[in-house]
Formats: sequence, structure tokens, C-alpha cells
Amino acid sequence: MVIVITGPTATGKSDLGIFLAHKLNGEIINADSTQIYKGLDIATNKIKDTEGIKHYLFDEKDLREDYTVFDYQKDARAAIDDILSRGKVPILVGGSGLYINAAIYDYKFENKLCDDYEGVSNDELYKMLLSVDPNTSIHLNNRVRVISALNYYRANGKPYSEKEKDFKLLYDTIFIGLTADREILYYKINKRVDKMVSEGLIEEAKAIYDLGFRSKAIMTPIGPKELFDYFDGKISLEEAIDLIKSKSRKYAKRQYTWFKNQMRLKWFETNYDDFSKTENEVLEYVENKMSE
Repeated sequence: MVIVITGPTATGKSDLGIFLAHKLNGEIINADSTQIYKGLDIATNKIKDTEGIKHYLFDEKDLREDYTVFDYQKDARAAIDDILSRGKVPILVGGSGLYINAAIYDYKFENKLCDDYEGVSNDELYKMLLSVDPNTSIHLNNRVRVISALNYYRANGKPYSEKEKDFKLLYDTIFIGLTADREILYYKINKRVDKMVSEGLIEEAKAIYDLGFRSKAIMTPIGPKELFDYFDGKISLEEAIDLIKSKSRKYAKRQYTWFKNQMRLKWFETNYDDFSKTENEVLEYVENKMSE
């Protein structure tokens, strides 16, 4: 049995994962596309205290390295199979829905790419993709997959995201989604950004800025690239922080849309006043599902 814990940012996924791992003899596999990289601890809100629970696919790659969903698929499946072989429960925790689906469904990725878009920017390509596939989960900077999805639509006359719904589940899986009232969630996101700043987000971003290169790993997460404009003197620090908050809220909204369209989750409300109530409610549901 595999357990998936996902949902928008700031809903308590990491804490719930550790709680269930303690209760169910589990080990945790990172399902956040940016936490695979070293040096993005604060920007990606990487777990600090694992409470003795084994965690996989954290801090695996250097910021200069490219790491695709295809790489994650191989690594996550290897971790799942290893955990299961030892009689433990794999728990995928994170907000990157495509990574989760790639790990547990029989996703097959195209190796060949017909690229008729020379000279077309990533932003322009992404707008083209959104016009034919508004529910796409592909990141705008992943040019290879954007073009692949455009080619799929051109060849088949239907969005690639529709194809994704037909994939076969490879493992018995329990899907958990954490949610919260939208206004409360946005408030929590704003407070989280303030906390990240107090914990050293600006210093972390400056250290990355000083490296002098701009890889996909650096430019994908919200935080560093907004602060780069501050370091370049284009905007004030206050404007950069406000931009991080705004983009984080919009990202949470996009996550909701994608999860509801692409994943079959059992949703649980995050109780911010007493998170143990959320934990126990989820535990009861999971235990009942595992005993069926």
C-alpha cells in the first residue's frame, strides 16, 4: 500500500506525513519538484526535523543539474519498491501533482521531440499550450514537455492532460488531500513568507544570486528569482516580498485547480488551531482503507 499526501502549499503536508509514518511504520518520499535540490532549504520550506523518519529524494541534486519528471519517476519508483520490500509503507508527500502521478501511474514519456518552434519563447509556447490545454500541469520553463504536449494535441486533436487521466495505477494507493478555507490559507501563506524572511530567505537567495548562473532549479521555485530583481535594484525589498506572497497565493490556486482535475483525492480540512484533529481524522480514514 502506498499513501499520497498532497494539497496546496501551507496546509501541513509535511507534518501529517511524519505523523502517519510514525503510526503506520512508514517512510517518506519527497514529492516536491524543487526540494530535490541542495541549497533551497528556506525557499522550498524543506522539512527541518524529520523526527527519525527516513526521508528520500531530498537534497539529491546540485543547482546546476537538470532533474526531470522522468528522472523522478525512476527514483521514486525505486524508493517505493525498496520501502515495500522491507514491509514498510511508502508515503509520498508534496505538492507537485505531476511528479506524484508519474511515480504511481504507468506514465510513459516521449524520447523523440519534433521541434517546429525555433525562435518561439517559452512564454509564447506556454500561452499556445494553455489555449489548447488549460488544465496542463507542465511548467512553462519545461520547454521539452511543453512542445511534446503541443505535438500531442496536433497529432491527436485532444489535450495531453486528458491522456493523463487514462493511465493505469501501478500500486494500491490511498490519496489524501489537505485543504483549507481560501482566505485562511492565503493568510497562512503570507505569514509563512514572513517567517521564511525572518529565517534567512534573503540571505539564501543572495548566496544563490552570487553563484552567477540561472538554472531551471533556481528559477522555478517562488522566492529566489523575485529577490534577484531586488538585488539588481529593479524593485524594493518590500515589493519583492509582496511579489513572493502574491505569486505563492496564485500558485496555491493553480494547485487546487490541477488537483481537482487530475487527482482523485479524499480531502481533509486542515485544522490550524488543533492540527492533531486533522491528523487523527486522516489516520482513521487510512486505517479503514488499509483494512478493506
